[in-house]
Amino acid sequence: MNEIAWQHEHSVETGASPSFAWSYLTDVRNWDDPPAQFALDGPFAAGAQGTTLMPGQQPLRWCISDVQPGQSYTIETQLEGATLSFEWRFDAISDRRTRLTQRIVLSGDNAAAYAQEVEASFGANLQGGMKKIAATIATAQARADSADH
Repeated sequence: MNEIAWQHEHSVETGASPSFAWSYLTDVRNWDDPPAQFALDGPFAAGAQGTTLMPGQQPLRWCISDVQPGQSYTIETQLEGATLSFEWRFDAISDRRTRLTQRIVLSGDNAAAYAQEVEASFGANLQGGMKKIAATIATAQARADSADH
């Protein structure tokens, strides 16, 4: 049984096309969450392994568990007796606007042991982080558009 101990979801709109938003967020070089640094071993595809590096901490390994190109992807981190997953969905509002949704789920037999720490790390920060990501993607789209003209 895979009990859900904690979950949180937030959506934002960005002024970028769905294809641009997808390309931007599936390139880990664009992931900006200081002081964390991110690395991916190989292409952005199901089964690919990645690492998050934080100063003074052990590297955190994660895996891309699912990719539906242009629509969604899920990243999972295995904890002791639990899984922390981050699902990203990309929904077209128009050809120039995209709704980004991130759903974070903590599940597993031992998930309750991590719930307070996960809530503290992601609960209050998800909305602000999503707004920042949406603004960054819109700015990158505008730069790409002006470079094309």
